[in-house]
Amino acid sequence: MNVAVIFAGGTGKRMKTVSKPKQFLELHGKPIIIYTLEHFEAHESIDGIVVVCVSDWIDYCRELIDRFHISKVKAIVPGGETGMMSRFNGISKAAELYPEDTVCLVHDGVRPLIDQETITKNIESVEKYDSGVTVTPAIETIAVTGEENAVGRIIDREDCRMVKAPQSFRLGELVKAHKEAIGKGMKDCIDTAYLMQLSGHSIHAVDGPSENIKITTPSDYFTFRALMDLKENPHMLDEEDE
Repeated sequence: MNVAVIFAGGTGKRMKTVSKPKQFLELHGKPIIIYTLEHFEAHESIDGIVVVCVSDWIDYCRELIDRFHISKVKAIVPGGETGMMSRFNGISKAAELYPEDTVCLVHDGVRPLIDQETITKNIESVEKYDSGVTVTPAIETIAVTGEENAVGRIIDREDCRMVKAPQSFRLGELVKAHKEAIGKGMKDCIDTAYLMQLSGHSIHAVDGPSENIKITTPSDYFTFRALMDLKENPHMLDEEDE
């Protein structure tokens, strides 16, 4: 069994939208969250989807899911006080619906440019290594900073990867690691992969597409729009005939 937990619990403060959370912003008449869900809906190996949503927007989210015929969504649950707690709500609900050895792909609702190949590679990685975390190459030099912005070690970007999503593990192990962290007083963590690493799990990288961006700021949205326009019209960048 394979289940996707789609995290759409944020309010989008950095997007600076006042009317609706960023995951519900539209492009060509379709909300970002629907673009994301459609990839998992279309994947033949995904058996179900659990959506984590801002509590006040659950009814609206359900309306969208019905309108765009996303049939694999089995539950919509409210987000928590932090990103980590929101993800815990989602995986806990998934654990009520699926066996503990289920492959669980945790993905951001605002990463709508995920593709079928990356979903497949995540599932295969968990089946082989018990983990699969999507990464892309670092394209700029990375430096570690210290006090007063002092630049410490400069890391060769050839040795670095940008961690993205999906981040995939066995469902039972995800629940166990979250419960252990919460029991120690942890209520927030940068992402699922880091929490699992803290709990002693090895992390296996899955190479993903560079365009698998997270839409967090207005510039991200404009990049998304440009990439979608290019996808629909691949000849946009062709040189004009002289």
